[in-house]
Amino acid sequence: MVLTPGYPASGHPSNPATCHPPGAAPPVLYFPGAPFSWAELQAMAADGVLARLSQRAYLPPGAASTPQLRARAAACAIPLSIRQRVVAGRMTAAWIYGCAGEPDRIALLVDANRRVSSLRATRGCSFHEVRLGPFDVVSLGGLMVSSPLRTAVDIALHVESERALPALEALLAAPGLNVRLRLLIRAVEATPRVPYKKAALAKLAALLAE
Repeated sequence: MVLTPGYPASGHPSNPATCHPPGAAPPVLYFPGAPFSWAELQAMAADGVLARLSQRAYLPPGAASTPQLRARAAACAIPLSIRQRVVAGRMTAAWIYGCAGEPDRIALLVDANRRVSSLRATRGCSFHEVRLGPFDVVSLGGLMVSSPLRTAVDIALHVESERALPALEALLAAPGLNVRLRLLIRAVEATPRVPYKKAALAKLAALLAE
């Protein structure tokens, strides 16, 4: 993928090789392509010329890794043709919020009102057909991302305990995200009857006991 500095002005740049809004000067993100190959980027990271942000994104050393930057990296790894139709969620959203390591695949939520079958061939992404409410999605760094509370609910329901519990603890501890354990428990209890709901409540009970 080819990328020049910046990020989408409205979340959906017209040029798939460019993610940069007019008049802004965010930290540069480099992806494999022009002007550097993946091998060159890796070599520059090894020499300290660049710092690794994600699996395929690098930035200048000293630039802070922020949710906005991580969202930009995820956005530019999602094909432009589907970017308007998906929401980064689950462990990908937790990574964007700085509450988990980067997952191997980008987890994308697709509203049940949209057709998901045409998206499944996208490489490096997993798709999950869900129902999204008006407060379940936020715009961050040019990408639609599940809100912190919705992210925590989905992780409790759909991610195995080994990965879910540390991510949930981090989401609950992050002061700017405003995720509260008792609110999270109520949100999971309020979900319709779905598989793994009992297991999700058990995970949250373990956190409550701590």
